[in-house]
Amino acid sequence: MKKKRHKIFGRMQWLTSCISTTLVLLLLGLVVLFGLSARQLSKDVKENFTVTLLLDDDLEPADAAKFQQRLNAQPYARATTLITAEQALKEESARMGTDPSEFLGEDNPYTASIEMNVTADYACTDSLLRITRELKSLWQVADVVYQRDIIDNLNHTLRKATLVLAALAILLMIISVVLINNTVRLSVYARRQTIHTMRLVGASWGFIRWPFIKRSLGIGLVAAIIAIALLMAGVHWAEAQDSYVASIITGETIIAMVVSVLAAGLLLTLVCTWFSVGHFLRMRENEMYE
Repeated sequence: MKKKRHKIFGRMQWLTSCISTTLVLLLLGLVVLFGLSARQLSKDVKENFTVTLLLDDDLEPADAAKFQQRLNAQPYARATTLITAEQALKEESARMGTDPSEFLGEDNPYTASIEMNVTADYACTDSLLRITRELKSLWQVADVVYQRDIIDNLNHTLRKATLVLAALAILLMIISVVLINNTVRLSVYARRQTIHTMRLVGASWGFIRWPFIKRSLGIGLVAAIIAIALLMAGVHWAEAQDSYVASIITGETIIAMVVSVLAAGLLLTLVCTWFSVGHFLRMRENEMYE
């Protein structure tokens, strides 16, 4: 009867440790997922920022097309769209509901332009100022227009969000390590008598540690698999709610999240078990029962 009760207690302890570790790994996985997704979202927002190049009136359509190709080869250009003067007039007439040339007294008051989306690395004030000076020096470009206040506010907001997210990630990592360490230590503490008995019969520290390490690695692996399954279910649910989520949570993000959770589950339980068992191995007999 006593042996059966001890067996049930051991299983309950294993289940409790597994649940606690799963919750911690779920927290870690969310931090990784949100961190990498926020980075991708920041990149997408920056790459949707548009810089408009007003082309010279004397630039022929064929030359404008060649200039667009030349612009596409630049490292700061992610995508470009050539808008002819005729297309600009047509779009503005449709927007206003009337032909602007009728009250402006010109056949076509608009000039050809190129709308350029810059790459994320160049979507900052310093880089855009340098690019603007470079483009304005070209005879094909009459002027370069972009909303500087928007890019300044965007980068300021993204910097603040990055700092907050980094601070939160560090805090959660510390909490996670402490929780896993406490869970493992309580598990080892419940079997401190076994450690003491094995030490008395002359078992080596490595021999004593191995059953605890094997058990903890099993808990870490099972907890990691459960946490990954829950995270993947959450990702699929989010993608079903909004298709844009799929563009933010990329395959690379999923792989990084899975590897991080799996590595954390095995590594943290291994390290915590190693030091927890070592703590009781170094104790004297009277200290062990205090």
